[in-house]
Amino acid sequence: MIVSGSHSQVLASRLSRLLDRPLADVEYRMFPDGERLVRVRDTDDHAVVVASTATDAEWIELLQILDCLRDAESVDVVLPYMGYSRQDQEFEDGEAVTARAVAEALPPVTSVTTVNVHEPAVLDWFPAEETHDVDASPALAERFLDLENPLALAPDEGAVPLAESFASAHGAADVDHLVKHRLNGEEVELETKELAVEDRDVVVVDDMIATGGTVSEAVEMIDRQGAASVHAACVHPVFARDAVVRLHRAGVERLVAADTLESTAAEASVAETLADHLRR
Repeated sequence: MIVSGSHSQVLASRLSRLLDRPLADVEYRMFPDGERLVRVRDTDDHAVVVASTATDAEWIELLQILDCLRDAESVDVVLPYMGYSRQDQEFEDGEAVTARAVAEALPPVTSVTTVNVHEPAVLDWFPAEETHDVDASPALAERFLDLENPLALAPDEGAVPLAESFASAHGAADVDHLVKHRLNGEEVELETKELAVEDRDVVVVDDMIATGGTVSEAVEMIDRQGAASVHAACVHPVFARDAVVRLHRAGVERLVAADTLESTAAEASVAETLADHLRR
């Protein structure tokens, strides 16, 4: 049985069709005082919970769903997007390692699967018999097969493996990366770098786009160096505040994201990848 979180209904429905498994009837309600109620109306011995946790409320909702399924023989949790995964260490004295706190708050489950989680080491904190991280970059690459020989550009060194996976799946993409310096929680600075982009199509590939600041700076640099076109691809379309407008104002011709979060830019689906993984 596929059990969907309230903000993962599209992806859960796609998985239900691909796996030929029923979708659970789940009720989500909010009381006048702001407390939430979740009711899973039908249960099964084996449940697959599909729930992105972009907000505090979605983490609470996931805990409620898992409590509803406490009598199931096995529960596999799929977190297409794991909120707080970037808070994976104590960056300054006294900070909470929130990725650990939320992971350890889950009850024991059969497995936890994430999609291009920001820091794979966070999987060690889940009380699960197995943990897995699957790659959405092939699904993203499929949306750019009309580009004959694009450059897959990672906006920083951390995104290089994702850009390489994108290039490999595309079959005709070179890879390069920029060097990023974070000034504070919201501002970044990219080092100027000469890139082989003149008269070429470029796809900036990153795991997530939040405010769009890093990708916007990268696009402006690529434009100045004479690229034929500039596109952006990300796994997780967080898109905080005016991120989408910011990207298009910077010169992004096409913005493609995976459906780990529900968004109008979520043209690439990870459903097939997750379905294959769950079958195995």
